[in-house]
Amino acid sequence: MALWYSLGIAFFAAIGTFLFGFDTGIATTTIAHQSWIDYMHKPSNGLTGAVVAVYIAGEAVGALTQTFIGDRLGRIRFMQLMCVIVTIGTVIQTASVNIGMFLAGRVLAGYAVGGMVATVPIYLSEISDPRVRGLIGGISGCGISFGTMMSNWVGFACGYAPHGPVQWRLPLGIQIPWGIILFIGLATFMPNSPRQLIRIGKIEQARAEFVRIRRGQLSHEVQEEFELMQAQIEYEMEREITSYREIYRLFRHRVLVSIAVQTMTSLTGVNVIQYYQTILYKSLGIGSHSILALAGVYGTVAFFSNAITTKFLTDQWGRRKMLITGLAGIVLIEIYAAVMQREFQHTDNQVGKGFAILGIYLFVVCYYGMLNSTTWLYGAEVLPIALRSKVMGLAAASHFIVNVAITEAGPSAFANIHENYYYVFVACSAFFLVIAYLYFPETKQKTLEEVAAAFGDRVVLVHETPKQASVAGDANHLESAAAGPA
Repeated sequence: MALWYSLGIAFFAAIGTFLFGFDTGIATTTIAHQSWIDYMHKPSNGLTGAVVAVYIAGEAVGALTQTFIGDRLGRIRFMQLMCVIVTIGTVIQTASVNIGMFLAGRVLAGYAVGGMVATVPIYLSEISDPRVRGLIGGISGCGISFGTMMSNWVGFACGYAPHGPVQWRLPLGIQIPWGIILFIGLATFMPNSPRQLIRIGKIEQARAEFVRIRRGQLSHEVQEEFELMQAQIEYEMEREITSYREIYRLFRHRVLVSIAVQTMTSLTGVNVIQYYQTILYKSLGIGSHSILALAGVYGTVAFFSNAITTKFLTDQWGRRKMLITGLAGIVLIEIYAAVMQREFQHTDNQVGKGFAILGIYLFVVCYYGMLNSTTWLYGAEVLPIALRSKVMGLAAASHFIVNVAITEAGPSAFANIHENYYYVFVACSAFFLVIAYLYFPETKQKTLEEVAAAFGDRVVLVHETPKQASVAGDANHLESAAAGPA
């Protein structure tokens, strides 16, 4: 019973990440429609590029906003605020009468999903049973890939609509109801994070929410887990951190892992491959409708790879193995893709061109199957409660900032160094493979409080008072600081 309730919450919360995936993907087909270009009076290349750039800039600002007000508002209220803003943004995009209005809608929508995409995995990790946290938390990543898939197929279908505003307004309008639906869910049946409630001193409300989430489990097990959770959080609150310098001094390993895992996702080249796959298909002599269909298949493969591994690998195999396997696979696949494109892109060899396209599909299986859900979940669960919003906001912002840099460089890079751009991502992925092997501990089957032990931090026993634990914990941290990073 508890699992089904948690799954229901997870699917509802994943509407937030679905909006991120859909709104990111739908712009690609929107600005490609001649009807949009004509309606907007043939905007310059700079203005057209701004459709993507201002959106990602909005995402970065939204993620940083989470660091300032995420804890103050709490998980539920912060997500509700983002629901209101994303609804306004999608309405403005859909109703746009000029390029300025369209860009304003993109900024607002980007701001909202930037705040949402890092908050959803935090929220789901905090309400999950540790035995199924990979499944529950991983659903947030599946929301991203499902949104990508749907945007690709909606863009493909609307390519057959008669020339006119319906071609691009309808796909944008499909986004409008989802923020409203998520807001209603957050206001009615979705529970508050018990961990967040403990942190603000609402112990009995936290206990009631925890019992509600763990319904169907033995009462003494639920009570024991709650007491351990409460003891650890109260211990961490005794050492409340007031500056980022202090965060780095006390928790640098955990902070750097969370930020590294998000920066890593951008430096695999996933967004470059996703955005510019159409350039490759076109260079292989494929027609426009077939290109959109191939992009739809790309999104479908992404979602099903993501869903299958989230269900059958994340909790069973573990986050560390998935990250290492995914990075190693990406290194090999991107080398293969670069070689195939160099050999066959400018030839009449149709079989060879098929092998070049295969490289893109192998990449999507590996990235979405192994890394997409795992990275967002892992980045949240390695952090202590006091830092979770602050650092995840920074991590998400780093993801967006690096992403916009390498994506904006994409057209020039492909024009000048061609398929060799892949080798930039090969080198970055190989670097992070070494970092993951040396510094990323396993978190599966552990409570969020027990994860502290994997980083050498103290895990509090129930019989200890926060003050006793604080003295011991400070001694441990001084020893760790003297010894250097774990």
